[in-house]
Amino acid sequence: MGAKLPIATLALALLAFFLSQGLSGSAREKNLMSEENKQVAGDQPPTYSASQYSLTPLAPERLSELAKGLSPDERHILLEEGTERAFTGALVENKKDGIYTCRLCGLPLYDSGAKFESGSGWPSFFKPFDPGHVREVRDTTLGMVRVEVECTRCQSHLGHVFDDGPQPTGLRYCMNSASMKFHEAGADLPPESQPTEQATAYFAGGCFWGIEDRFQQVPGVVNAVSGYQGGHLPNPGYKRVCGGDTGHAETVRVTFDPKQVSYRQLLERFFTFHDPTQKDRQGPDVGTQYRSAIFAANDAQLVEAKAFLEEQQASASFATRKVATTVQPAAPFFEAEEYHQDYHAKHGGSCSISSGE
Repeated sequence: MGAKLPIATLALALLAFFLSQGLSGSAREKNLMSEENKQVAGDQPPTYSASQYSLTPLAPERLSELAKGLSPDERHILLEEGTERAFTGALVENKKDGIYTCRLCGLPLYDSGAKFESGSGWPSFFKPFDPGHVREVRDTTLGMVRVEVECTRCQSHLGHVFDDGPQPTGLRYCMNSASMKFHEAGADLPPESQPTEQATAYFAGGCFWGIEDRFQQVPGVVNAVSGYQGGHLPNPGYKRVCGGDTGHAETVRVTFDPKQVSYRQLLERFFTFHDPTQKDRQGPDVGTQYRSAIFAANDAQLVEAKAFLEEQQASASFATRKVATTVQPAAPFFEAEEYHQDYHAKHGGSCSISSGE
């Protein structure tokens, strides 16, 4: 786990460190000044893991601030991609139940249930807390090919992963103790180690493939799932819904971060994603299952959605057209079959999305 090219998003923090050490003109510093490393990660739209944690890269200014709290050993490992000596790390022998988080940004990395005794001298795990929380990078230093492991959110160096671990994964994530913090089970996690605040909304606007795909492109949307809602038959299947006798609409359940995108903004986007004036159809798709509908998840959404529809109907955009969209409290939502989920992504396509402005 020797030194190699530095981590792009830690540019400012690293630069400040090396300058303070009098290493001006080093190869590492020159790389920090490259055009690639001048990109401001904080300007990127929010992204989320399957376990609903924000993976949006941190801005250099935030990374620099966080780096001030590192000890010299932690700085050497996390920022300079160093390695602690075997059997010296504080977490090697830790057998308590809990969560291991990134020492720099707090993102959960591993669960104690995946920790095992590898005999290597470093904390070892057979799987990450969430696959999206760790990033694997090809490492050709030391005259060999290895796979380096970085934190996805802050891209700090954690260790390496090898294929000599136990089942069921056969992997050994060999981590530096100094790259992680341990939080014992039952203890309160700090805000940076908690999942994103979430809210849920439901929209039906024709074939759910396109509505799902478009909502997934909206910054602040954590996830979008295709399903069936508004009918009378429990656990309906696609064929029954297509028969038109279950009363269900092809609906998309949208999980979103209200700090990043409001319910009002989702309503506005929804009206750009389909034609709300078409009744019981959307383009060539005809039937009540393709109707335009908003299923409010709570009373506040119900009030806001009704007011939004009244506002739209009174606007110049719909002066000569009647809005067919209905609003009602959310009925039980049933997820569609797996082959319907992320349909466009699975088949190499994508629906265009307007700015919503």
